[in-house]
Amino acid sequence: MEIFRLSKSFPTHERFSLTDQIRRSSRAVSANIAEAWRKRRYPASFINRLNDSEGEAAETQSWLQFAVECEYLSAEDTRSLYSEV
Repeated sequence: MEIFRLSKSFPTHERFSLTDQIRRSSRAVSANIAEAWRKRRYPASFINRLNDSEGEAAETQSWLQFAVECEYLSAEDTRSLYSEV
């Protein structure tokens, strides 16, 4: 939710690119964890979903770095988000 809140301040020309991508990948982290929990009876499916979640978290971190480099987010805000992602 913090990423959603912070991304509201991104420029409008980023609405369908960076803003959309960072929101999608950050939401996918928790969605994949929830799906993994539902599939916990099947170890391979559980592990697969956790791996997917980790990949989405890495993608989110990449988009956060772009946002810092484009000066849409401060490095300080991003550091706190990294620990949550």
